[in-house]
Amino acid sequence: MRRTVAEHQAAVAGLLRWSSGYDGGVPEVLPLARALGRVLAADVLAPVSLPPFDNSQMDGYAVHADDLAGSTALSVAEAIPAGSVPADLRPGTAAPIMTGAMIPAGAVAVVPIERADPAQFYSVAALADLGGTATVTLPGGIDTGLFVRRAGSDIAEGEVALTAGTLLGPAQLGLLAACGAGEVPVRPRFHVLLLSTGDEVAEPGAPLAPGTIYDANTTLLEAALVEAGTEVTRHRLVGDDPAVLRDAFAAITAGSTHLVLSTGGISQGAYEVVKQALSDSGVEFSSVAMQPGGPQAHGTISGIPFLGFPGNPVSAIVSFEMFLRPALHQLTGAPAPRPVLEAVLVDGLESPGAKHQVRRGLYRGGKVALVGGPDSHLLHALAASNCLVHVPEGVTALQAGDRVEVTLIGPVPSDPFAVEDVLVLDGAGTD
Repeated sequence: MRRTVAEHQAAVAGLLRWSSGYDGGVPEVLPLARALGRVLAADVLAPVSLPPFDNSQMDGYAVHADDLAGSTALSVAEAIPAGSVPADLRPGTAAPIMTGAMIPAGAVAVVPIERADPAQFYSVAALADLGGTATVTLPGGIDTGLFVRRAGSDIAEGEVALTAGTLLGPAQLGLLAACGAGEVPVRPRFHVLLLSTGDEVAEPGAPLAPGTIYDANTTLLEAALVEAGTEVTRHRLVGDDPAVLRDAFAAITAGSTHLVLSTGGISQGAYEVVKQALSDSGVEFSSVAMQPGGPQAHGTISGIPFLGFPGNPVSAIVSFEMFLRPALHQLTGAPAPRPVLEAVLVDGLESPGAKHQVRRGLYRGGKVALVGGPDSHLLHALAASNCLVHVPEGVTALQAGDRVEVTLIGPVPSDPFAVEDVLVLDGAGTD
């Protein structure tokens, strides 16, 4: 069965929504230090106003309401450091006040120290020499509220600080800390059982026998899944014996696993072990009009959602980015959507018109240079890329200077764009 990319995206999202059993469950309560990247399970109300009191935005002099109009020499009152509770400010006086310090009663503005005469605070020794009767001249025409942060100007006590479903990043956790929250309720993680198949793959670090390759898919997808906020159980490598794979699937228990994800064994070869093991199951094997990543499998095993990705590593990660990562966001709130931008092609390209081609590229400065060819085994090129370049169905060729849509999957370099910095590799195999 041939599907469009959009049709398979909808199929994967629906599979997870209706069959995974994930509904947010019982929230976990975590300390803020462990909540980065988690999704808020309930609204959080601000227990205090931010700021909790009127405070100074600048180092300067707090000025009484009666002394705003004209330029005048004012007596220097007792200094107000941050963290202290000041005495009321009397008319005819100005209090040295530090950034973040509480505004004294009677004061309605803060004049920055740079606009005062003298333009620096008196030292303890200088005040002693003057017998405690120092004066400061401040400019006239001071507006009420100048450099005063009002209590609750950021958020008022009792207002919703963060809503349920918010992905907790540094800014959100900082807000919760400023509100005095030491812990936060978060949604439980989505659990994935990950396995790779094939007699030809070996565990990294083990001796490599003739005719075998190291398993990159498990590490590649496990890292992507963890980065996306899931909890991953890594199954041992499974060879090309359908009976062994069926036993592995039969041992999976509902409740502890929301999704089974495999790589390899789903294409048109003679030893497609996943196809053979699941021939009588509710799993559908289809072809998606996408390059790489055309062969796809999805369905359920004993009621548990199952996804099968192709065995070539670039195909596997492109399948994750195109199908699983967006579905996880829709269901759980994590991870955040990838940024999608428009960029100018540095290179021309060719694409099969009947497929949505996904190329790897390096984006910066509004331009994108292709990294490697369209082939599905080029991990070195993938590692040098920071985006996926989309060539829609119906497009057979693009020229340098044409505009394309790119999905950022890595950081964008800040140095000026230079084509000679881009790694270019070639190869074969485009599933």
